[in-house]
Amino acid sequence: MAQTDNTLLLAIDQGTTSSRAILFNTQGEICGLHQQELALSYPQAGWIEQDPEAIWRDSLQVCRAVLQETPSALTDTVAIGITNQRETTVVWDKESGEPVYNAIVWQDRRTAAVCEQLIAQGKEAEVSAKTGLLLDPYFSATKIAWILDNVEGARERAEAGQLLFGTIDTFLLWRLTEGQVHATDATNASRTLLMNIATAQWDDELLALFNIPRSMLPEVRDNVASFGCTAQSLLGVELPICAMIGDQQAALVGQACFDKGMIKSTYGTGCFMLMNLGAEPVASKQRLVTTIAYQLNGQTTYALEGSIFVAGAAIQWLRDGLSMFKHASESEAMAQSLAGNNGVYFVPALTGLGAPYWRPDVRGAIVGLGRDTTSAHIARAALEAQAYQTRDLVTAMVADLGTAPAVLRADGGLVANQFVCQFLADILHLQIEVPAVTEATAWGAASLAGVGAGVFAGTEDIASVWQKQHDYMPQMLSDEADTLYDGWQQAVRGLIGG
Repeated sequence: MAQTDNTLLLAIDQGTTSSRAILFNTQGEICGLHQQELALSYPQAGWIEQDPEAIWRDSLQVCRAVLQETPSALTDTVAIGITNQRETTVVWDKESGEPVYNAIVWQDRRTAAVCEQLIAQGKEAEVSAKTGLLLDPYFSATKIAWILDNVEGARERAEAGQLLFGTIDTFLLWRLTEGQVHATDATNASRTLLMNIATAQWDDELLALFNIPRSMLPEVRDNVASFGCTAQSLLGVELPICAMIGDQQAALVGQACFDKGMIKSTYGTGCFMLMNLGAEPVASKQRLVTTIAYQLNGQTTYALEGSIFVAGAAIQWLRDGLSMFKHASESEAMAQSLAGNNGVYFVPALTGLGAPYWRPDVRGAIVGLGRDTTSAHIARAALEAQAYQTRDLVTAMVADLGTAPAVLRADGGLVANQFVCQFLADILHLQIEVPAVTEATAWGAASLAGVGAGVFAGTEDIASVWQKQHDYMPQMLSDEADTLYDGWQQAVRGLIGG
């Protein structure tokens, strides 16, 4: 490691519900953090949007705050890494920088009918063969096409080379460099339905299928690369941007899952499980997706991913939508106040069901209600659902690969909830490891920036920093866990049929 005791790395972690700037030292310890909550808007049923200007404003504000308020940050920060909510789509004017429409969030379902039409036309197999993904409104391509087809004049401007597309990483980079760099990284590009993951390049046949001009697309670079420098007028100092990576892949890096077969699960707004596949992709037969885990020095590492659309968002909904408690942390005590779930199950399909079901049309449900059901039962059901959803993914991965993991590394906001972690261990019958650096997503981006800046020699140095903080071992009899999971499966079948 080439570093001093004062070396700092800045992560910009732009998520679905907040924008954060975190300063880390080279041991992964947080030296400064600023966060700004981000609003979501719901113009119609199934539509979810954000204001791109608010995303930019908040991201800039938290960066300025953490640099100004952390002693010696302006002199000791050597590099920036950007990590972001994936698939969320922004289209903006190449000259003015003004977005032509709100950011369409990854959870948005408005293009479900378009995806269903393409599936009916038999297009999914060829799309999956190139991208590793499924035809679902979750991914970016149909969002881009929707903007071009529904914003007056947008398609004509795009075809004239006047509009640019980016996921949030690209949009922030473009703004941070004052329009000098229009680029993305291989992980974010792999989530658009427009990139061939075998070549790590945009694919002309996919662009034609979705009717998207190539001129809109950013350059695809490795996760560690020279992405330019921040304009001095923005942060008071020019800082090199040395890494960009999608949030779930960033957590894989932050959890040091660099060996084939290692697996992590992140519990944030949604829940995303990734297994490192090494240098060879595996096509899922269980409706998981194959994606790029990271690309370093031109070498691609792949991952198998299961995506759950609602995890922590279910707790947020109980807090804000139903006013069940004031603080999300109160849900833990409510769950622990009960001896069991009393047959109550919460299927949190608030934005459809993700893997392995891929049913954007399904809505959430709470089943098993009785006169003796209390708010504590519903809170417990929402927390238990995270383990049941995770078991859905583990079961699918085992079916695809033929082997079961022995350990799951878990991170994200929900791992602060000990009930959730223990219930995960019980239902999965797996050892759950929670890292000392619980901000795994931000640390993943920061540590890769450290590689780009020469602070770390490579992934081995990043792995040497990882430490386990908590272990959760299964305590429940497997028969009891199976019975509880059977109840979950019955609840899901009641929604989707079959």
